[in-house]
Amino acid sequence: MTDQQRSLGKTTIAPDVLTTIVRLTVLGIPGVSKMAPVSGSVDRWLKSGASEGVIISVENNIVYADIYVVLRRDVNVRDVGRLIQSKVTRAISEMVGMEVGKINVHIEDIDYSPEEVVR
Repeated sequence: MTDQQRSLGKTTIAPDVLTTIVRLTVLGIPGVSKMAPVSGSVDRWLKSGASEGVIISVENNIVYADIYVVLRRDVNVRDVGRLIQSKVTRAISEMVGMEVGKINVHIEDIDYSPEEVVR
């Protein structure tokens, strides 16, 4: 048996790891103020990361995510939404090597609180 034919074993990734990757990626995107609570039915409590603004599901080794965010004021909502989709897809693909199906972004609110003055 050659080295290429021999299996090195199996790697599994917990859904909470995917949730953490998504949350950290989203919070690092300019224009995102914070994660929003997941709205919806009781089913949300049965899915991973629902209380953290992210719902992750994996079907046939393909990752699907619903992301709930609050954006900062004075941003282009469509552009930030697309940037979230792009960066989350890239992060999951590069960090865990999984294929991404859909990344649904739910803009739950706009943060109009006064911005802090940096001195």
